[in-house]
Amino acid sequence: MRQVIIDTLNNWNFELPLTVKATFIQKGNDQPLTGDEYTVRLYDRDLFEDDYLGKSALDSHGTATITFSPADYSSADSPGEAFPDLYLLLFKGDVVHFQSKVMDEVDFNGIEPLIPELGAVLNFGTFLVD
Repeated sequence: MRQVIIDTLNNWNFELPLTVKATFIQKGNDQPLTGDEYTVRLYDRDLFEDDYLGKSALDSHGTATITFSPADYSSADSPGEAFPDLYLLLFKGDVVHFQSKVMDEVDFNGIEPLIPELGAVLNFGTFLVD
């Protein structure tokens, strides 16, 4: 297993952007969350301090799109981390309105297909939010 991780890292194109998408739906009426008061932030969970990877507003479909570089989740507090442990925070104003579960060890190499302008795209899914 260790060799697989090393081979993956050796063959990875670190210039290729990584993108996470997620959609937020209002619980009860199944309408997409929209509006300037909502912001989604993406983090990589680490032992000491989580890495902030980026943020996005919600579009008219309630979808956030956050693009980042693999270098963004490589930090001193996570030596040897091969893959990020990703989670999302949905803010309404300055208050955390929703937090997703952590998606452990996300391997972007296994995601198909690659989209030239976005690189590897991971759809985090759709979340029902109060």
